[in-house]
Amino acid sequence: MISDITLGQFFPGKSAIHRLDPRTKIILATLFIVAVFVASNPVSFLLLFVSTVILIAVSKISFKVILKSIKPIVFIIVFTAILNIFMTKGEGEPLLSFWILNIYTEGIARAVMMALRVLILIVGTSILLTYTTSPISLTDGLESLLSPLKAINLPVHTFAMMMSIALRFIPTLVEETEKIMNAQKSRGADFTSGSLAQRAKALIPLLVPLFVSSFKRAEELATAMECRCYRGDKNRTKLVKLEYKGLDFAFMLIFVILLVALICLITIPYNYQSFGIIYDVLFFRV
Repeated sequence: MISDITLGQFFPGKSAIHRLDPRTKIILATLFIVAVFVASNPVSFLLLFVSTVILIAVSKISFKVILKSIKPIVFIIVFTAILNIFMTKGEGEPLLSFWILNIYTEGIARAVMMALRVLILIVGTSILLTYTTSPISLTDGLESLLSPLKAINLPVHTFAMMMSIALRFIPTLVEETEKIMNAQKSRGADFTSGSLAQRAKALIPLLVPLFVSSFKRAEELATAMECRCYRGDKNRTKLVKLEYKGLDFAFMLIFVILLVALICLITIPYNYQSFGIIYDVLFFRV
């Protein structure tokens, strides 16, 4: 069900991550993304995986919600893993060979690591940003971090407002899509059976009313903002002033240590043949 998609949703709470300054969360998410792409061997990926599990536990977001967030990217993870399995060439003899396709230990290792990279990237950034931060707070944090760019006349406030509106309307559009799908199903529409081309064609009656509804909401929002005399950030004050606290510096220090540890771990010699040994044990070839 489309309503099961949790990406972009905010879950209120009182955990340590919820209490962090939104600017801190944006910085931590940036450091986390760098750490994910720095990892290059099983030891570093294991450290990242454990760190992500700890992050989930600290945020107090249920694992059921996390599993729902993974559903939309399962196809991407599987497709990426399959590509890496068959496109990676090894140095020794292939583990499996059929037709023109060969599977090497290097391919399996790379597929596992790429799948973990995508999974950890989505879950970790979601925990740090959308799951534990309201769209308004996220917008304020982004605007504050980008405020130095105002010196060169870049429309920082406008950009932050656009991002806030986009995040705010993700759940609304998902709900609207669900309603339109149910209405179309009651009229005999079928979105699940048939070939891929037939299912894509069946989505056309869904897209047209969705676009019409989106434009209508955008017009109503623009009218409401004009009626409230919205004029951007001119003479605009904020109800809550952002302020760094000790908890923010503690999390920053932890993430910097994590990144340094990952940089040190990539120097560890890595032998792909260790995956071959695991394969032999699993399939009783030793």
